[in-house]
Order: sequence, then C-alpha cells, then structure tokens
Amino acid sequence: MIEIIKTKKKWDSFLDEVDYYDFYHTYDYHELSLNKDEECILMLYTENESKLGLPFIVRNISNSEFKDITSVYGYAGPISKNVNENFNNEKFSKSLYDCLTELKIVSVFSRLNPFIPHQYNVLKNIGHIETTGKIVNIDLDQDLDLQRKNYQRRIKSQINKARRLCDVKKSSSKEEMLEFIDIYYENMDRVEARESYYFNKEYFYKFLESNSLNTDFLIVTLKETGEIIAGGLFVKTNNIVQYHLSGTKEEHLDLTPLKLLIDEMRIISTNENFNHFNLGGGYGSKDDSLLRFKMSFSKKLTDFQVWRYIVNQDVYDEFTNLKGTVASDYFPNYRDPN
Repeated sequence: MIEIIKTKKKWDSFLDEVDYYDFYHTYDYHELSLNKDEECILMLYTENESKLGLPFIVRNISNSEFKDITSVYGYAGPISKNVNENFNNEKFSKSLYDCLTELKIVSVFSRLNPFIPHQYNVLKNIGHIETTGKIVNIDLDQDLDLQRKNYQRRIKSQINKARRLCDVKKSSSKEEMLEFIDIYYENMDRVEARESYYFNKEYFYKFLESNSLNTDFLIVTLKETGEIIAGGLFVKTNNIVQYHLSGTKEEHLDLTPLKLLIDEMRIISTNENFNHFNLGGGYGSKDDSLLRFKMSFSKKLTDFQVWRYIVNQDVYDEFTNLKGTVASDYFPNYRDPN
C-alpha cells in the first residue's frame, strides 16, 4: 500500500500530480539537505483515487540496526491528491505503521507547512501534532499600499533611507553569489549559529541552477561604490514565496538593507500574483527579537506546528535511557540537539 520512492524522476512525477506543494517537498531540496550516510525518500500511499506523499530524510541510529526519519529544514509534511477535510486516515495509519516497522524506523519527526491544506486530516491520531510557535506571513492578496500600511512606522522610514542610498536587484551571477556566501557566513558567525546553518557553497549554487527551486537571488549594493552589502534567497512555488536565507555585512547594518530586500521581494511577489510571502518565525520557533523583527512587516501570524510519532516505544525508551541526560523539549530524546 506504500511505495518508497528514491529517484528524482518518480518523485517529480508525483509532485506533478498533487494538488499543492512547496519547494520543501522537492527531491532537489531533499538531496541538498542530506548529511553523510543519510538518504531521502518519499513515502507514497494510494487509496482509491486519493494519494498521499510524505517526504523524509532517513538517518541511521549509531551502533544499531534501527533508523529514524526527519524532515528537511523548513516547512514540509504530507502533500496529497484528492484529499479533503473528510478524509478517513485509518487505513493510511495502519499502512504507515506497518511500513515504518518493516523499515525498522523508531521515530518520526516532521515540521509541517501551514500553507498546505489537509495536513492535519492526514496525520490525525498518528503520533502527536504540537504548535511550537508562530510564523509571520505577508498577505499578498492585499494591494501594495495596504500591505505597506501594516508596516511599523519606523520600518517605512528605514526602507526609504535604504532606497535613497542603495540599489536592489535580482542576480544570477555566480561571482555575486560567492560574495553573498561570504556575507552569509559572516552573519552566521555574528549570531553564533549552529554548525548546521553553515551550508557549503554548492548548496547556494544549486538554488541558481535547479529547475525545481525557482529562486530569486536579490542583492543590495551601495549606490556610491557598487559594493554588495546584503543578499537573500527567496523561493517561489505555486502561490507561496518563502524567505529562505539572507545576510548583511556587519559594517552596513545601520542601513538596514535586509528590510529593503524584504520590501522589494514583497513588491515583486505581489506583481507576480503570489498569495503568501512567508517570513518565518523566531530562532528555533521562539518568541524572540527575530520574530518581533518580522512582525514589524506584518501582524498576520500563523501557527508553526511539528509532528512527532514514536513508532517503537520500547526501542525509543531503550535508546533514551542509554543516552542518559536528555533535552526534554527535543525530539527524539536520544539525539543530540546540536
């Protein structure tokens, strides 16, 4: 009842069938997200005219025959065809359990996507869905002037100043991407980011090259010198625009070029008839200064939810007990949050 898809051709073919998906569901993004000794799979379930797809990264559990699965960084979760709010997931739940057990999967973790319909209906009563924070969305169905009226007053004046002193443009240049990568790394150093945020150079180049990752690479330059002082990657899929990565040179933080980037992408996306511009949430989905920064653009908040499913409780408890000290808010408990 569940087919395991591992090839790009079959994966892409399924995406062509489903009602709706985001770039976080693509094969290319999953392939980009793999660490050593990991693989990506799409679990495809078919029931009459309905189809469900669950994309995952499969990880080995050290010194054992068991594995667990997790989602990519971002907003993933199930995607579907011919599924609505009345979908009965009992048969799917049984098939999923049987498949995961056969694969020796101990636990499942997935971040969910608030813009993909019916994810709750698909996962209802399978493990646990938890709201862990809020994310900020700019409603692109509103006209541009109304969107801007929702900005905090200080943001408007900062963007006006940035536009007077800076230019912002789309780029497809590898040379300019390389400059942005250096700025991004500097940014990660400044905020003392986890090692997992230090993506390699090929990761960035893939966003320029992949047909599955429809990316606008925007850069901000000083009008006076032409120096690149900030940049960002914004990925467009169906009617969703995702703010993916950005960075600003430390010596030019006072010009707030990141605010200019977001404002410019908002205008581009609206003119291209997208509906949602997701700015994301706080660091680790917390209510922090990053979330409040994003809320200065929009007060439209959406729940950020995650799905946790323990498939084999006995083995899960055994691994957790072996680890000893655990982070109570991290799932699965037996893994290191870092």
